[in-house]
Order: sequence, then structure tokens, then C-alpha cells
Amino acid sequence: MSANAEIRFGLERLHLFPYYQTREAYKKATGLDPAPFNANRPPKYWFDPAAKDAPRRTVVYDNVISYAANGAPLLGTDGKPVFDVLVLSKDEAGAVNIPPKGIGVANVPGSDVQEVPPPLRGLNDDEELFIPFPGVVAVRIKGTLEADRGFTEEDRAILEAIARKLGV
Repeated sequence: MSANAEIRFGLERLHLFPYYQTREAYKKATGLDPAPFNANRPPKYWFDPAAKDAPRRTVVYDNVISYAANGAPLLGTDGKPVFDVLVLSKDEAGAVNIPPKGIGVANVPGSDVQEVPPPLRGLNDDEELFIPFPGVVAVRIKGTLEADRGFTEEDRAILEAIARKLGV
């Protein structure tokens, strides 16, 4: 079984680099002010500290979740989310692009586009990606959970029988 004690968990455990939800979280963790948000680039909440010293102009990350333009995770023929490759310039890989958030900050131009997905470690042999809720990608230990088939007619019949028994 995986080193993780849980049988299902969020993608954040696969992140190769810290993920900063806000500009303030970035400053608190790094002690540095993030660069001003660039509305001409997609939001990016992580950075690779080794990227700026990379020998090439681009950095390649082998495992990122592939998303459609509308933000929905793309699925493979098996119905599971798929990994894709991410290629960034070393300057972009080594920097965040976090839009301002908080009270009095709304509708920041450029913040409503699909963010740059964070690079992830590869899955262990006993792990797989799945979608517990529409649009949400998570990880589970293989063989521990039945595939989610949604609400079935059998489920409905059981609930109706329970409701009749309870008189509701």
C-alpha cells in the first residue's frame, strides 16, 4: 500500500513545489514580495526555485493534469484524468503570477483564465487518479474504493422503501 495512510487524498500531496493561494501566503512563506500580477499571462500559484539556473531556456514538467479551456479535467479512454507535459520558459517556471485577492478586490482582469497547473510527482504503482466530484481530480489507492457510478435506480428503490417504512 502507498506510504499515505489514507485511501483517497487531494492532488496537493503530489505537488512538486509549494502552492500559494494568495500573494500574502507567498510573501509569508518566502519573505519576498511577489511580482505584480501580469494580466497578460495566466495565473500561476507555484514556482520552481531551480528553474532560473536551468541550462536551457525552457523547463519541461512531465506530470501535470490536463485541463480543457473551460477548466474541466480532460479524461482518457478509461474515464480517468490524464497527465500531460508542461513546457515553460525558465523565467516563467521560476516565478509566480498570483492575482490579488481579498476584501475590496474583485474582477481582476486576467484572473479568470485557466491557471498554469502545478507539476506533480508520478503516481505510485498503487495509486490512480479519479474524479470524486465533477471537475475535481483526486488520488486514490487502487482497489480500495468501488468506481463511482453515480446514483442508480437500485439506490432510488432502496430510498423509496425506507421512506415508505418511515411514513415520509
